[in-house]
Amino acid sequence: MAPGHVAYGLGAQYGLRITAETVMAWERGTALPGERELMALAGVLWCAPGELLAAASTLREHRLARDLSVDDLARTLGMTASAYQRVEESGRWRGNERQAAALCEALDMSAAQFITATGRNEELADLLTRAVTTRWQAYVRPVDKLVPLDRVLVQDVLEQLHADYQSLMVSTLSWNTTVRDRAGTAGEEGREFLDRVVEEFWRTAGI
Repeated sequence: MAPGHVAYGLGAQYGLRITAETVMAWERGTALPGERELMALAGVLWCAPGELLAAASTLREHRLARDLSVDDLARTLGMTASAYQRVEESGRWRGNERQAAALCEALDMSAAQFITATGRNEELADLLTRAVTTRWQAYVRPVDKLVPLDRVLVQDVLEQLHADYQSLMVSTLSWNTTVRDRAGTAGEEGREFLDRVVEEFWRTAGI
């Protein structure tokens, strides 16, 4: 279907005033359809909304990929629709651990996807950096509250990460500064280190 045909279908079937230029912008990724527009677009193209999305990275994208409404998902989580809507709009999770587990199940998200979708990557990187450079035991509870994983698994992973990085710091001559210094480095090197710590956490956890 040409962009003009899609635009016509959106108007004829769903009453949306969308131009062919807008459809082309959606195709190029220079503009994004709203939720109502995405649902209508899926109807015109005879496909599921999730098929029109790239790899989901936000809560809204994960929800749309599962074809769930705000009301339905909020009801599953035991939240009001307005409270859940604020979570999506802010990108910050405000639910409890039980609701986090329910959210991951409803949206079929891994723990890593949950952390990304709720804007917690930076917080996790900071906690993991502290865990590998100081006493990892002190960070089991904070990390466990942040990620929807079994506490025993979190404990085992932090212990392993701590041992790995301490060994690396001692044995690798190229590490002429401490891990903490590297983590605190401004710019690309510091960012790469934080990313590497998070990647190692998920890899060790088997996710």
